[in-house]
Amino acid sequence: MGRWIVTLALLVGCFALTEWLPFSPYFRNMDTMIHEFGHAAATLLLSGEVQYIHLYEDHSGVTLSAVESGWRLLPVSLSGYMTASLFAVLLFALHRHGQHRLGLAIVTVVALVCLVLFVRNDFGTQWLLGFIGINVVAFVLPIGFVRVAYYLLLAFLSLVESVVGAITITILAATTPSGAGDAANLANATGIPAIVWGVFFLLFALWCAKRAIGHFLPRPKKPLFSKKRGVSPLS
Repeated sequence: MGRWIVTLALLVGCFALTEWLPFSPYFRNMDTMIHEFGHAAATLLLSGEVQYIHLYEDHSGVTLSAVESGWRLLPVSLSGYMTASLFAVLLFALHRHGQHRLGLAIVTVVALVCLVLFVRNDFGTQWLLGFIGINVVAFVLPIGFVRVAYYLLLAFLSLVESVVGAITITILAATTPSGAGDAANLANATGIPAIVWGVFFLLFALWCAKRAIGHFLPRPKKPLFSKKRGVSPLS
């Protein structure tokens, strides 16, 4: 229970902090990029076709893809929010092991793949070019603490946005189910109400957030063996 309280407190604090930072809105599209990349990757893995991804200034995005009807619709629709949540866990796991350059490289490779293969609108293209450029500068920068600070900005934004996105889709599923995006698609494919899928996305995002915070604030390891002083029996 204590770990959940810490997770929720950090999420609220990080949300307030990222809302206050004047430049954070620019980087919020990273979560959208990862979300849409998740849809595209799942589509390709299931032998579908990705026609385009659009990223928008209001941090929304859309992936237009074609995949055979049936069970394949489920992993494609699930992949967006789940990929975004898992990616936040990955970023914090890499931070725990000091692999900030590797994390930046992974983010940049995803951005490059999206730029070259998928994104086809002006704002999305311009944003990706700028984001890739900033990542490259942070990667080669010889000042380590600046690179770590930038990396943590991306990691916490990824974490907060993955949870906020799941909250948003849950609210939409409860109020306007037909406009609830992936939850609506899953409802149409399965007959299970959109609100159920929205709650599933939210619970998964919170579970991933708990795992991510666990990497950021790991519990101290307990010693395998403990020595106790005592009186040895006489033989």
